[in-house]
Amino acid sequence: MTVVAPRLTLERRLLAECDLIISLDEVGRGALAGPVAVGAAVMDAAGARRRVPEGLRDSKLVTERRRPDVAARAAAWVQASGVGWASAAEIDEVGIMRALGLAASRAVQSVVEQGALVSNALVLLDGNHDYVSAVHPAPLRVRPVVKADRDCASVSAASVIAKVARDTYMAELHLDHPAYQWDRNKGYASAEHRDAIRSLGLSPHHRSSWAIADAPTLF
Repeated sequence: MTVVAPRLTLERRLLAECDLIISLDEVGRGALAGPVAVGAAVMDAAGARRRVPEGLRDSKLVTERRRPDVAARAAAWVQASGVGWASAAEIDEVGIMRALGLAASRAVQSVVEQGALVSNALVLLDGNHDYVSAVHPAPLRVRPVVKADRDCASVSAASVIAKVARDTYMAELHLDHPAYQWDRNKGYASAEHRDAIRSLGLSPHHRSSWAIADAPTLF
């Protein structure tokens, strides 16, 4: 299978209409345990003229061993980056889509705190649904783009930054809950993870509102 490298074609075109692009991508939406995370990467016109870092891809297309290095180079390449989170408890309370909005809003706020101005920025969101505008406290211009994490280099940067941050967090949670093997499955529905849930029940980090015991294996 040929893996297409992400480019800056769309970003360059959009930056003719705005001063900044804030690219967003989520990780952890389908996990049984742990938070959902949304990465943010800021791109301006000068940054869009820089060469895309070698090996940058959607996080799903980068091996786990290589992701930390790719994420570090992606963070150094963009003008600012951050990660927003919504906890398992928040997912249970408000549902996954609202929780995604909370995490995305927090990701945007994290780059605003680093100096990004949203007044003439466009939010480039992977997917086909704007889940952030209804949650964020200030008006945003949002452009959802299907497969943006694959095709748009700034969104690929947001993707891999968020993936490494969430994987690191799940590995830390594993130390207190080793039976669920979160260091390996990162909270997703592996067979071993579901077996541990059946044997031990749910931890405080599980999304208890989900039909977890019967969830399909995701990898």
